Amino acid sequence: MILAITILIGISVIMIFPIGSQAQTEENIFVTHSGAVVKTTGEVLDPLYTSATVEFDPMEYLRDFNYGRISQLEDGTVLREYTIIANDDEIMEVSPGIFYNVWTFNGTVPGPTIRATEGDIVRVKFINNGEKEHTIHFHGIHPAGMDGVFEPVGGNGGQFVYEFEAGPVGVHPYHCHVMPLEEHIVHGLYGVFIVDPKEERPPADEMVMVLNGLDTDFDTENNFYAANTIPFYYQHHPIQINANELIRIYVVNMVEFDPINNFHLHGNLYKYYPTGTDIVPSFYTDMITLSQTERGIMEFEYQYPGKYLFHAHKVEFSEKGWVGIFMVNENKEGTEDVKYGS
Repeated sequence: MILAITILIGISVIMIFPIGSQAQTEENIFVTHSGAVVKTTGEVLDPLYTSATVEFDPMEYLRDFNYGRISQLEDGTVLREYTIIANDDEIMEVSPGIFYNVWTFNGTVPGPTIRATEGDIVRVKFINNGEKEHTIHFHGIHPAGMDGVFEPVGGNGGQFVYEFEAGPVGVHPYHCHVMPLEEHIVHGLYGVFIVDPKEERPPADEMVMVLNGLDTDFDTENNFYAANTIPFYYQHHPIQINANELIRIYVVNMVEFDPINNFHLHGNLYKYYPTGTDIVPSFYTDMITLSQTERGIMEFEYQYPGKYLFHAHKVEFSEKGWVGIFMVNENKEGTEDVKYGS
C-alpha cells in the first residue's frame, strides 16, 4: 500500500530538496501501509512533481559484496582496488510516493559493501562528483593522512586516493566526515567495510543490514526507519533462508538523531560478536541495542520452517518501517554447499 502525505489545502506544491525550499509548518500526518496514523512535527515537503533518479534494490544490496580489483604487490601482499564516487544531487523514491534528496556513494544508499582480508592493502580511488566537499572516513586502523577528516575533497570531480592495510578483523562503517557531519550522514553518505580473518569463518548465508533513518522534513526528527533504506521492504519482500543453515548478518547502525536503535529476532536467538573483532561471541540473545555507528556480527540457524519477524524493539521505529520477515524454507542439506562469503 502506498504511504501517503496529507497535504493541507492552499499550500504550494514544491520539490523535495533540503535547502531553499518552501514547506508546510503545521503538524502533518503519515498514513502507513496498514492504516496506522503517524504524526510528525516540522516541515513536510510535497514531492508530487519530483521523479526518482536512483534505483536501489534492498534485496540485491543484502548479499552484494565488492571484493575490489585484486592483484599482488612485489612482496606477495594482496592489493584490492576500489572506486567510490560521491554525488549529492540525486532523488530516490524511498517509499511509494515519497521522494528524498539522497547523497550517494556509487549511486546508492548505503554505498557499496567493500570487503578485504586482514593484511590486504586497500586502495580506494575517491571521486567527488557532488557540489559540496566530501571525504571517506573508514573506521579501523590506518595512518592519520588516510583518516578522511582533514583532507576535504572538492566537488565537481575532486579526487583523493585512500590506501591502508585492512584491519582489524570485523565489520566497520565508512562515511563522509565533512561538517556539518549529521547532514552528510542523514542524507546517505555511508557504507560498510568488512575485514575477514585470514582463517575463514564457517560457511554461511551472509548478508548486510544497515539500520538507517530518513528525516524527510529536515526537522532533525526521523520520519521513517529501515534496514537498508526502504521502509517495510523486507516485510513485503521476505528474505528467503533455509532451515538448519547458518545465517551470518553484518549489522551496522547508522540512524542519526536517535541515541539508540535495536535488533530483535523472533522465534530464535543469535550469537553476537560486537564489532566482529573476536571469533568468540559475547552474547547469546534475541535483542541487541546499538548506538550510532555501533555494529557487530549476528549468527543463527532456524530449526523450524516458517515465517519469522525481525525488527526494532523500539516500537516507534518498527511502526515507521524498521521491520522485516525471514521466510525459513525446509532444507535437509544444511550448509555443506554454501561457499564462504557467498
